[in-house]
Amino acid sequence: MKLIRKLSSQEFNEILDVVNEAAEAYRGIIPKDCWKEPYMPTEELAKERGLGVEFFGYFEEDKLLGVMGIQSVKDVTLIRHAYVLSNHQRKGIGEKLLRHLLALAQTIEILVGTWASAWWALRFYQKNGFRLVPEESQRLLSQYWTIPKRQAKTSIVLKLERKCALAYNSWE
Repeated sequence: MKLIRKLSSQEFNEILDVVNEAAEAYRGIIPKDCWKEPYMPTEELAKERGLGVEFFGYFEEDKLLGVMGIQSVKDVTLIRHAYVLSNHQRKGIGEKLLRHLLALAQTIEILVGTWASAWWALRFYQKNGFRLVPEESQRLLSQYWTIPKRQAKTSIVLKLERKCALAYNSWE
């Protein structure tokens, strides 16, 4: 059975497992001084949840295969921490999670930030209607994200603008 649902605090370690396994794709791609072990430590996930990031998970037969977060900040919605286990990538899981979160977003503007060197992530978001906004990226990153300055300098923002905030009722 396939299912997308909001993840509870009891699934904290499962979220970390998916994020850290999938983030191995960044090793050697992002600047060495931005890589850490584990990629997302426990404290960072706790901080993100405390800042209002709500995590949703994609399950098959009760196994968590992918996670993605959504966060309302000021007048926009941020898509955060999108990860799918490496042996389940390119099977539509990320797209299903993204569509689910887009249906929940209640703002006209939806932003996602990612490493500028992560070409696969850029391609994924562009395929799903987001457009790169390099000229606005540094301003948007400082306005809506709480990330280290070095990470911001090596990141880029993509934007999806809808005609109205309730443009999508359901993607499933």
